Amino acid sequence: MRHLKFAPSWLRFLIIFLLTMGILFRFFNLDGKVYWHDETYTSLRISGYTINQAKQQLFNNRVIRGESFAQFQGANPKKSLNDTIMTLAKEDSHHPPLYYIIARLWMEIFGNSVTVIRSLSAFISLLVFPCVYWLCRELFNVPLSVPGVAIALMAISPIHLVYAQEAQEYILWLVTILLTSASLLRAMRLESQDKDELVKARQRPDLFAIWSIYTVTLAISLYTFLWSGFVAVAHGIYVMSTAKFQLTETVRTYLLTSLVGFLAFMPWITVVIGEFFQFLISADKITTQSSLIPIFPFLLMQLSRIFFDIDLSLDNHLSYLITPVFLTFVGYSIYFICRTTNYKVWFFLITLIVVPALPLILPSLIAGGIQSSSEPYFIPSYLGIQVTVAYLLAMQLYNGSVSRRSIWHIIMTLVIICGLISSKVSSQAETWWNKGMSYGNPQVAQIINQTTRPLLISGALGNNYGNVFSLSYLLEPKVRFLLVNNQKIPKIPDGFADIFLFNPSDTWRETIEKKYKFKTDIVYSDKYYSVWKMAQPRKLRLRNISRRSAEKESK
Repeated sequence: MRHLKFAPSWLRFLIIFLLTMGILFRFFNLDGKVYWHDETYTSLRISGYTINQAKQQLFNNRVIRGESFAQFQGANPKKSLNDTIMTLAKEDSHHPPLYYIIARLWMEIFGNSVTVIRSLSAFISLLVFPCVYWLCRELFNVPLSVPGVAIALMAISPIHLVYAQEAQEYILWLVTILLTSASLLRAMRLESQDKDELVKARQRPDLFAIWSIYTVTLAISLYTFLWSGFVAVAHGIYVMSTAKFQLTETVRTYLLTSLVGFLAFMPWITVVIGEFFQFLISADKITTQSSLIPIFPFLLMQLSRIFFDIDLSLDNHLSYLITPVFLTFVGYSIYFICRTTNYKVWFFLITLIVVPALPLILPSLIAGGIQSSSEPYFIPSYLGIQVTVAYLLAMQLYNGSVSRRSIWHIIMTLVIICGLISSKVSSQAETWWNKGMSYGNPQVAQIINQTTRPLLISGALGNNYGNVFSLSYLLEPKVRFLLVNNQKIPKIPDGFADIFLFNPSDTWRETIEKKYKFKTDIVYSDKYYSVWKMAQPRKLRLRNISRRSAEKESK
């Protein structure tokens, strides 16, 4: 790394500009995108209510207003922080409590709006920049070149913008991955320095402190997201490999600090195991709609979304032109770093990219596809790829002939333009690919809001519960909700001109048609759900009009 210089003035200005743009994009239009299914569950957990408690009060065959959902969508005086933790332990233990505790305290201070809860993720995302700087300094031991380029790329990365504006724990998880990785590399570097006893004696306080930081950040990472266990496995493989599978002092210290970190997480592990066994013996197992995506197109699409994302779907032919370009670019970056750096540098990044992804990829190969909700689990891989690309670009700014450097300046410019375009498009969009089953909610809300006296009828099965909550953020106050549990036949009152059925089963919809002598027409449909509008047959409609006219005359 000796030939890497300080970044020239133009690069420093570029880094500052891109960092500024990245920060602005993170805080722009926070409430503009649909508050989707999974985010409503985040707010439910923060509120301290269980799903059953919410269903008992809302899905009771009564007409309610949109304001009725607010009680279950944020901090409230009726439930405490302990209730938040207990609902996670009872119903959602695979989401550890750290993020939800922070979010609960945040909303108690600033309120329960969508802007407030998403702003927490946006503020946490700012910690990514100093953390990635530290990681790159420990990896490459250069002052600004590689760390600065890495900061710039992550500032305008579309994939990071997605999670920086989402009311979930994933951006906090990225920060903890950076901290654990950087502290581990720092500790290993101190361990491998001069073996002189006097030097080691002076380093002991630093070594103890940095290994302690690794232990604490590992525990924090585990309390943020369970998949941190596979990041720890990647770290373990790296430490053992660099020690040539010998029980050196560094390996012993690593094993001890990792053990302490996992022991600190044991209270929640017991909760997770207990809920898992309770699920196995329970006769009441909830099934939700899910669709599998072919694994290789999915991986290629996610790879391109690190650098360029304008909400293209796998079915879009343009994606087949874009993804091979970024696959080649990333593949060359990995080849370049393996060829030009020390084994301890490139092997760390390779393990970070591969090891946490394998538990997702291997079962998907057997099952024939992967669930779209698996995207955030690849965050460690995204990080490793971005650092690898940052190293390639930073090195090529200085190496080779003038013409070669000019080519790489053009490539870097194109990467930056892709990131800026993606961030601009994403910041102004109503919905995005990560919204999953709620992707079409803005379109559904527009259909319903255009009517005069609308009533939305829905059951609580499958994904309906979370999606109805999501729709409540988009529908106008004039819309009323009639929510029922266990596919009961709703008691539809008079006074509503437009009645919609939200994702009804065929049997339930046909039963409603027969009882009320209405026909239903589909007004929206995608791969996750459908919306039907009830319409009276013409003869029955005319008869009702005549009856209402007669009632008015008699009065």
